[in-house]
Amino acid sequence: MPAPLTFDGRVVLVTGAGGGLGREYALAFGQRGAAVIVNDLGGDIKGGGRSSAAADKVVEEIRAKGGKAVANYDSVEDGEKLIQTAILRDRSFARTSDVDWDLIHRVHLRGSFLVSRAAWNHMKNQKFGRIIMTSSAAGIYGNFGQANYSAAKLGLLGLSNTLAIEGQKYNIHCNTIAPTAGSRLTETVMPPDLVQSLRAEYVAPLVLWLCHDACPENGGLFEVGAGWIGKLRWERSLGRIVRQKNESMTPEAVRDAWSEICDFTDASRPSSIQESLQTLVEVLSRVEDERGIRANPTGATSSAVGQTLPEMSFSYTHMNCILYALGVGMSTREPDHLKFLYEGHEDFSCLPTFGVIPALSAMTGLGSVPDLNIDFTRLLHGEQYLEMFRALPTSGTLTSRGSVADVLDKGSGMVILLDVHTYSEGELVCYNQFSVFIVGAGGFGGKRTSQKAVTAAPPDRAPDAVIVDQTSRDQVTLNTLTAPLFTSLGFKSPILHGLCSFGFAARHVLKQYAANDVSRFKSIKVRFVKPVYPGQSLQTEMWKEANRIHIQCKVKETGDVVLSGAYIDLHTDASVSGGSPQTGGLQSDLVFAEIGRRIRDAGQELVKKVNAVFGWEISRDGRTVRDLKLMCVCVGLAAMDLKTGGGSLRSGASKADVIFTVSDEDFMEVVKGKLNPQKAFFSGKLKVRGNIMLSQKLEAVLKDYAKL
Repeated sequence: MPAPLTFDGRVVLVTGAGGGLGREYALAFGQRGAAVIVNDLGGDIKGGGRSSAAADKVVEEIRAKGGKAVANYDSVEDGEKLIQTAILRDRSFARTSDVDWDLIHRVHLRGSFLVSRAAWNHMKNQKFGRIIMTSSAAGIYGNFGQANYSAAKLGLLGLSNTLAIEGQKYNIHCNTIAPTAGSRLTETVMPPDLVQSLRAEYVAPLVLWLCHDACPENGGLFEVGAGWIGKLRWERSLGRIVRQKNESMTPEAVRDAWSEICDFTDASRPSSIQESLQTLVEVLSRVEDERGIRANPTGATSSAVGQTLPEMSFSYTHMNCILYALGVGMSTREPDHLKFLYEGHEDFSCLPTFGVIPALSAMTGLGSVPDLNIDFTRLLHGEQYLEMFRALPTSGTLTSRGSVADVLDKGSGMVILLDVHTYSEGELVCYNQFSVFIVGAGGFGGKRTSQKAVTAAPPDRAPDAVIVDQTSRDQVTLNTLTAPLFTSLGFKSPILHGLCSFGFAARHVLKQYAANDVSRFKSIKVRFVKPVYPGQSLQTEMWKEANRIHIQCKVKETGDVVLSGAYIDLHTDASVSGGSPQTGGLQSDLVFAEIGRRIRDAGQELVKKVNAVFGWEISRDGRTVRDLKLMCVCVGLAAMDLKTGGGSLRSGASKADVIFTVSDEDFMEVVKGKLNPQKAFFSGKLKVRGNIMLSQKLEAVLKDYAKL
């Protein structure tokens, strides 16, 4: 049986603790070992009067049971001291006076701000803090006659959400509850039996759990009452784009699309401002490219089959080959890995599975097929087939031509089979077939299976060989430097995407049966089944049948199959050849050299003004920036530290407060003032992750000529 929750050594501040919910919180915390500060003004339900009796009584109850407690009688007017929260001054909106409005906001919203601010630095210093904001159903849903109270209570939710973000790195969690409970504030308007069933003691256990060290919850909103607890979250309809490029937007267009704007079928659930803004970036990109105006991917028909997609180019250097090899688990600790990790090796080669990367850019062209109307945020990678016709060059420019092979209706979603042929100087290098699943896009009446999908089943016997490789904690970061970021629907922590496991399994077969000779590699097929978490071990089981190696990949620690229906075909003799490396610098190097000079000249002054770490991922990824929506081939990474010492500018990975991702070409357009950074952001050419508001502080460094 799990150990009971205790709060020994914790100091807990409970406002409005003289009765109702506050009293139950105080008694419960006291019973479980906390030292409780019991705050209550002892006023009436309209905020008038004051008395020490209520707080004193609760303190006596706690002490009588062997607990520790002291009383506090201060109000919000005392600044940084504790305040009571349970005051109501109900008036209909038209009759709400300035006094009624200000008093409620002072007590509920400003009072919570003052109390939280007073405790904040103490919590930061001890690297621990738990804050519970008490909102209400009136704040969430509104209530007649409580405009002032509703506004203040919903304001508490906004305050809580921001504190949850700012406090996370200090182990400060902030959550919000909206309790329904009988108390001295409701006993005059509720029947006695209802007050009894809504006892405050049915709320206190949630508060105790949210305050405990072991509770991971942060930034949550919970309704609670009568022994029931439910978590709330924002939900947003898929919506509808109601304007077209170079045309004005009209209220008539809004009216005509209203049913779709308000349709919550397959709704999304954004959980951050970054996720919210990402939708607008996609919308602006769709409008700019004059693509589908519908957001819901319905109405897919057979007319999409056979349609060709725009040709895409992909440029890369030997560094991308090395980064990819690192991303799929290779290490300089293994001598036979050096040929993939050191460009000076006499047999320097690119792993064959890198052939998926240039082909991925063609996938963005699916958005140009009118009958598909792809929502890329709901795309999952289902299966992958790759066939090599010659070894990949270790640098150069590849072009990919895609076409829709088939469209399937799986009911809960739509499956698209995408064929992509990739060429080097007109010569076919490889062929990929992507099987992608669009969540919520099914039900259009299409067929469920296709003869164009390649399938295979493993032999019914014990595997002939097994290789186990542990992934590193940084595997996700390494892999995403060159590999795509497919949607991670429903996962709260980073996962290794299927193409990372795909790369692990392929190199295991190359090692076991081909002595790492890339010319032996012919093709690979896998089905992605389950995710892998960083740090878990991948176990590749292999069955050899002539030149076909059937494979199955598992997580060793759990036994879960992550790749199934998989195989690799090998050539009997070496029949393909490799390429030669090419290198090239970035235009942006000159800009960062100038930034470095400024930091050397005025670093300490800039640290005082800015106090942040900025990161830039500068990419060079073919002719179109839209490739960045699914992948970022990173050929330059700069980190500007204006938080510590005299500041610094360095290359390589760094933990940054805000990171900008942009192509080298577009970066220079912004720096020269030819591309507005806001327009670049909303068109998808510039991406920002992390604390987006910190970007405003860059002006202190770049104000003379750069606008980024």
